[in-house]
Amino acid sequence: MTEHVAQAVRTLGTRSAALAWGEVPDRVRDRTLLVVFDTLGVMMGGAGTPEVQAFAVRHPDIGPAPLAGLGRRSTAEASCWVNGTAVCTLELDEGSKFARGHPAAHVIPAALTCDDDHDGTSWLGAVLAGYEVAARFGRATQLHRGVHPHGTWGATGAATVAARLGDLGGDGVAVAIDAATALSIAPHFESAFSGHPVRNLWVGAANVAGLAAARLAGAGNERVDGIAAHTYGDLLGAFDPGPLLVPFEERFEIMGGYFKRHAACAYTHSAADAVLELRDQAPLRVEEVDSVTVETYEIASTLNRVDWPSRLAAMFSVPFVVAVTMLDGEFGPAATDESHRSDPVVRELAKRVAVVATDEFECGLPERRGARVTVQMRDGSRRAAEVDQPVGDASDPFGWDEIRAKVTGLIGNERAVVLEKAVCELEGGRPVGPLLEAVARS
Repeated sequence: MTEHVAQAVRTLGTRSAALAWGEVPDRVRDRTLLVVFDTLGVMMGGAGTPEVQAFAVRHPDIGPAPLAGLGRRSTAEASCWVNGTAVCTLELDEGSKFARGHPAAHVIPAALTCDDDHDGTSWLGAVLAGYEVAARFGRATQLHRGVHPHGTWGATGAATVAARLGDLGGDGVAVAIDAATALSIAPHFESAFSGHPVRNLWVGAANVAGLAAARLAGAGNERVDGIAAHTYGDLLGAFDPGPLLVPFEERFEIMGGYFKRHAACAYTHSAADAVLELRDQAPLRVEEVDSVTVETYEIASTLNRVDWPSRLAAMFSVPFVVAVTMLDGEFGPAATDESHRSDPVVRELAKRVAVVATDEFECGLPERRGARVTVQMRDGSRRAAEVDQPVGDASDPFGWDEIRAKVTGLIGNERAVVLEKAVCELEGGRPVGPLLEAVARS
């Protein structure tokens, strides 16, 4: 098994090193630019939270890599820690339902550690290669129940982008990928459910691991042992190397990614969308609601807590998301602030929300991530709405207009315009320096 995995990693490394931006289909290039814009906007928005700012001041001001949205630069490792934390803090980062995680968040912080004069098209090619590697490892890995995907297989994407930016070639990329699979952490969903801030460090840890793996490869290590068979397989779950061998031209994983409009765990989104449909159908007076039943798939049903000691814990609670969405008609970054978490109306309504797993929705995974919300009114009437896919899903993803509005809402029009311009100008071969400046802008 390990030799089979090792050979798959070697093949993937060779293909990743050879992936040329100019040879990528137009639709894939456009999606890559959109993913970069969305991810950087979310990262800069996350950097505006008190928790990320407090974390960032513990890192040095000396170094070349930008600390997104903070007007500062620091060391490569520090930027990975801070930017990796920022990108997932608001729970608005792009993801892949097929990889069951967030490839872009595990790649772009590492990509921001390059020199200012690095060629823009080379940088974009490295980012795309990193995304494709990470998402393929996500498909290949079936994590054990309770294991959170952050900080696990995503390190392979960070290693890929770091190795490509370091011009290590196919063998070097393969060595870096293999080493990254041995640097995985073992994160548990409980940290997210309970709202422990360590959960937001896991993406940073994977990006730092990717840098270290690429440096090991650059230092002359030539070992490719198929370590993923043991780490992602024996320890963290089950591993099938088959998805690693799918050629890029046959399936670009980035085309199967989704974008998020609700600032909460993706498993809550279908329920939130169903609540919004109910509100659109007719006015919904919360004081007249007797009970709410959310039917959904199994892993989403585990997000059923009604105690939210922190912003993060609230983002991982279907009852909280349903209650606030029912009251406010939206679920943005402000939805998880202290005023919402302590609101007695929110607390009382959330206690009336039951979350149930059904075979109907479980059998739809991973293609369909649906939910049905049924509201029982005190007068005996019932109202229901069903959502087959969350808004922004890979089957109908957001385009430039939607992402532009999202990023503008997070960081303001001026910074959003500068950021979008810097991202799009990379295609002309412009050095990445202006992008790094736009990202660092406070």
